[in-house]
Amino acid sequence: MVVDDTEEVRELIATILQRAGHEPLPKSSAAELRASFTESEPDVILLDLVLPDGDGLELLPQIKKQWPDAEIIVLTGHATYDKAVEATKRGAYHFQSKPFDPKILLLHVERALEHRRLNQEASSLRKELALSGAPPIFLSPSMKDVVRQIERVAPSDVSILITGESGTGKEVIADLIHRLSPRNKGPLIKINCAALPRELIESELFGSVKGAFTGASADREGLFRQAESGTLLLDEISEMPIDTQSKLLRVLQEKEVRPVGGRTSYKTDCRIIASTNRQTEDAIKSGKLREDLYYRISTISVHLPPLRERREDILPLATAFLKRYDAQAGRNISGFSSAAAETLTAHDWPGNVRQLQNEIQRAVLMCDGSVIDLKDLSVSATARSAESPDLTLMEAMERNAILQMLKDTGGNKLETAKRLGIGRQTLYNKIKTYGIDA
Repeated sequence: MVVDDTEEVRELIATILQRAGHEPLPKSSAAELRASFTESEPDVILLDLVLPDGDGLELLPQIKKQWPDAEIIVLTGHATYDKAVEATKRGAYHFQSKPFDPKILLLHVERALEHRRLNQEASSLRKELALSGAPPIFLSPSMKDVVRQIERVAPSDVSILITGESGTGKEVIADLIHRLSPRNKGPLIKINCAALPRELIESELFGSVKGAFTGASADREGLFRQAESGTLLLDEISEMPIDTQSKLLRVLQEKEVRPVGGRTSYKTDCRIIASTNRQTEDAIKSGKLREDLYYRISTISVHLPPLRERREDILPLATAFLKRYDAQAGRNISGFSSAAAETLTAHDWPGNVRQLQNEIQRAVLMCDGSVIDLKDLSVSATARSAESPDLTLMEAMERNAILQMLKDTGGNKLETAKRLGIGRQTLYNKIKTYGIDA
């Protein structure tokens, strides 16, 4: 959705989005925006701060209340640091000044889409893996080993690095560590290092003092101080700017944090948990992650294997999803046929738990009997069409799933990755690996 009172700007952004395969919904005023609150939630909203009948900052909490999962990119020709901070506090994903580079704007839109998907994935995982107090749904030996490892190290104060593909449950594990630690009565503060603009991340982490830079009109408390006596989760730490990583390392070594522009350092007492979906060795070699910081945050490393490597967890997770969506749809589906269960277990699930969740939700809607059968699954066709002698059965299944989704989306790779529950770069890599003509 594009909310801007200038027709030329709306048309320009709409053209940029259309060429990238997105569907723009133009709105020229705050009134038009509010009138659309009864409609389906948009994925991303590009919001002008200055509208003829409203202030964008005032609209932000209204939008987030109505559409909590929508990501908002604020656009303004009058950018100041205070406005950027305030917009972020009120729920904006990014703050973009005008005029803008179309390529940069589109990049932020695509990042916002990926951020939205990850947030929905984390929310679903928290619900389905019983973070309310029951143990997570882990039956595989590898995940049981992970849980035993967590039970041993959670009571300590050591830093922990969680690695694994998108959708494997890294945030779930971070929540579990905090819940099992003596700090569980303190706050669990989370920051997505890939989501915050470069110019805001240091003041967000460490705080800032009045007058530290243009627009800093008041002292700002950082997340380290907010996480006092609790836990600070640094999600996707390899996406943090490398110079900020250097300052973070100093904070962790000295256990003191100095606000940006400040002269006084403050003792900090919070546990650090970091996570990344990158291979750490590759991230270090490519300069995305400082090696000395890696050793500091990885006193304990916890790796979460993808679903294809822990197939014992697939049916328990599928059953949990089935119970949820069966109740929502008011159906009375008791389980899976043996053929459906075998197909679910055999599938590689490149999108991990998120893709499995989407498959079960679809199957519940398609099912017209008391159990989910092979015909109700979209992945069943891939199991029957593994024809290439050069690929294993699992690889052929995955290749055919990608081909079918590309066909369904008219070749739109961003939408294909979104529906499969995988990252855009992961999709590109698989297209290249399987020799798919996209």
